[in-house]
Amino acid sequence: LRLAAATRSIATRSFSSTTVVASSLDRAQTKENYDYVLNKFADIRACAVLRTATSSDCPKAMTAAIDGGFKIVEFTLTTPDCLEHLADFRTKYDGDVMVGCGTIMNTDDAEAAVDAGSEFIITPVMLPDVIEWCAERNIVCVPGCQTPTELTMAYRHGAPLQKLFPGVAGGPMWVKAVSSALPFLSINPTSGVDLDNAGDFLRMGAASVGLVAPLFDPVAIADGNFDQVAKNAEKVMANVREVGPYVRKA
Repeated sequence: LRLAAATRSIATRSFSSTTVVASSLDRAQTKENYDYVLNKFADIRACAVLRTATSSDCPKAMTAAIDGGFKIVEFTLTTPDCLEHLADFRTKYDGDVMVGCGTIMNTDDAEAAVDAGSEFIITPVMLPDVIEWCAERNIVCVPGCQTPTELTMAYRHGAPLQKLFPGVAGGPMWVKAVSSALPFLSINPTSGVDLDNAGDFLRMGAASVGLVAPLFDPVAIADGNFDQVAKNAEKVMANVREVGPYVRKA
């Protein structure tokens, strides 16, 4: 027990040491903004992650997900005109739906996303420079990680949530094993999460989940069947709500 307590203490010190914010930094956010984002993730626990092949499909698909119940959404930079759509949705849904940007690969991407109105930053891989840039500015960064070591290093660099990407063998049980052994982590599985097992991931210890293709069915989008996206959203959000809110660790 003493060893476990010491491990948590060391992990906490490592995290807090990277989150000292200088208010004079460009694009710095307030601590209240930072807490708002983390509280929203803890309350809602599911994020709609969208990438579309065409610009025109993007707002239609994301609107359908929101109509189906999503309150946290992520636009990815691989989508044509991503930042323009992000800015439009931030203006339209500000205070109701929290809007973030994904596929951030460097601090220039992060700057552009924040300038467009992104409330949080998602990276597909563990990028210490981006994590630290965000941590210094009270911007929540959720970096992509594949192993327990990467998850821990992301945390130590200042990421309060850690994205599990791509999916791992074992799914929810893998999350249970890792979050039990490393209880200071707040894991956000994305790949491998579907409409039926999202609740299972949360019950096994995930802080939140991201929904990609199972929510935004590529066939439905290609056919212009955005009602199907809304129905998918309704189904998965019902499963997520059954589990209840998450207790923040940071």
